Amino acid sequence: MTKAFSKDKWSYLLYTLTHPVDGFYWIRHGDRGSLPIAFILVILFSASFSANRLLAGFVVNDIDPRAVDSLYELLGVIAFYILLCVSNWSVTCLMGGEGRMKDILTAVGYGTMPITIGFIVSTIVSRFVADKEQAFYSIILGVCIAWGVIMIIIGIMQVHNFSVGKTLGTLILTFLAMLIIVFIILLLSNLIGKVYNFIHSVYTEVIFRT
Repeated sequence: MTKAFSKDKWSYLLYTLTHPVDGFYWIRHGDRGSLPIAFILVILFSASFSANRLLAGFVVNDIDPRAVDSLYELLGVIAFYILLCVSNWSVTCLMGGEGRMKDILTAVGYGTMPITIGFIVSTIVSRFVADKEQAFYSIILGVCIAWGVIMIIIGIMQVHNFSVGKTLGTLILTFLAMLIIVFIILLLSNLIGKVYNFIHSVYTEVIFRT
């Protein structure tokens, strides 16, 4: 565990942020990444997202703070993160991808860092912008989100050793796989609910008859 949070792992995170092509390549082929750090980054991403919704200036934010549930949003972000990585692993296994589940989780987790930075900086900026200056907020947030998405794409491309075209193709299939997995989960949940209701009704009937 100490090794996973070593100074070298944190410094390599910063290196990956500025040199994503080489950084993600060595995460797969040199085991330079850290999965625990990736999970921390996902949690920080969720926290920064919730903080932006709660604390952004009224000029750019009309959300009622009472409608923000940080814990619920954290669980949603983690669920989406795991679903995305599992779906990508499922698709790339069939398409000759070299990345392990650990590599995918690490790459996607590292890719959230620019977006987290964007939420933090834009939240601070929003407290000082005037009514006609919302563009500064939008530009900061938009650039950082684009940077994060590009990093995630590069990360998936490098850990699987795919071309750009094949990476984009697998991402489309990944989102289709996510929809299929969600559909199956909802179907199973509905089926389990019906079985439970049937067993409960039978049990209730037996109790009343006896």
